Amino acid sequence: MNLRRTLVAVIDCTRRGFPPVSTLIYTCLLLSCLSAAQTGIASQSDSQANNSGPDTPAQAELSHSAGKPEEPSQSKRRGSFVIAPLPISSPALGTGIVPVFGYIFKLQKSDPVSSPSVIGAAGLVTNNGSRAFTVFADLFLNRNTYRVTGLYAHGDINYDLYGVGIAAGNAGRKLPLQQTGDVFRGELLRRTKWDFFVGGRFWTGGSRVEPRRVSETAPQPQPPPDIGLDTNLRAVGFHVKRETAPNRFYPTTGSLLDFTSDFFSQTLGSKYSFQSYRFTFSKYGSLNNKQVLAYNLFFCATGGEPPFYGNCIYGTNNELRGYTAGRYLDRYMFATQLEYRLSLPKRFGIVGFGGVGEVFPGSTQIFSVNNVLPAGGGGARFQLSKTYRVNLRADFARGKDNWTWSMGVGEAF
Repeated sequence: MNLRRTLVAVIDCTRRGFPPVSTLIYTCLLLSCLSAAQTGIASQSDSQANNSGPDTPAQAELSHSAGKPEEPSQSKRRGSFVIAPLPISSPALGTGIVPVFGYIFKLQKSDPVSSPSVIGAAGLVTNNGSRAFTVFADLFLNRNTYRVTGLYAHGDINYDLYGVGIAAGNAGRKLPLQQTGDVFRGELLRRTKWDFFVGGRFWTGGSRVEPRRVSETAPQPQPPPDIGLDTNLRAVGFHVKRETAPNRFYPTTGSLLDFTSDFFSQTLGSKYSFQSYRFTFSKYGSLNNKQVLAYNLFFCATGGEPPFYGNCIYGTNNELRGYTAGRYLDRYMFATQLEYRLSLPKRFGIVGFGGVGEVFPGSTQIFSVNNVLPAGGGGARFQLSKTYRVNLRADFARGKDNWTWSMGVGEAF
């Protein structure tokens, strides 16, 4: 139940520990789609820092063995701040700023096993009138036995609806909408065998969608049925996750497997009854100490009778970059991409990426050549935290229809 997986992507505080900027925007965008995490605040230590005085980050090397990080040996500070006022220029949301604040730390100094926890907040202000904020927490407890996450977001977001299906996205006709609402998500996971985290989650939120007045009078798609109505969505769900990368903020080896299922039901107080499923697999390999090759596969499915923003939405969660979030949406979606990452001197880095995906109404339409949505591009990186190797990200990407530019904190996947 993301606030609006349709425009940028919601802060993904559970995917790698620190959310990307697009995630926030999405979490505050269609707060009824509550269920998932373009690179806005996208994720977030195989790195060393030189302790050369009070004005530089403390020396620390965060290493993990079998998913169990060791305490940084020389760092006297409990954690590391990540602060970034990120500019945004989005075809979906306009031009503005996304201020991001995060704190990465060990919840208990006496616990050398648990992964670093993250707390933070982010906002959104753009020239099309969109406003949003979110606060989040991702906590590891009791020697990595438990993981607790929570997120609250409020948004007043202006965006365009193109309609459901690949044909509607290709037509390019858009209906200007305004959506206001709140969303809360909480999770409790427990580590089991083979380092799997398994547990439950809960979504609750409400929103109102209204038509937005604009000067243009071009042909528009059919308005959705719940225009002008207050809508409550509530769900319980299930989450399975396994992460073996030695550094979840900048993975160089290992893999990520993540599956969520959310069940929205009228018996829980939700206006709509539908099901949402998300599967993510990522694999990382080091070519040498400065080069990383990363692969990502994402699949989404929706059952029941969801509102339009409860469908799978292309261009969010960095799956894929190069598309206006919300232009293509349908019951099913897949996307796969490959990214090359090169670290440069003075905290800088560059990346190149490419991929392909599709949205489709049912299993019989998958892999249709006419529906394929390719994308590719490149970007620059700057290391905000040497202790945990958290990067500031700026990406240019080309999709089927146009170019996009986005910034975020952490890697795209």
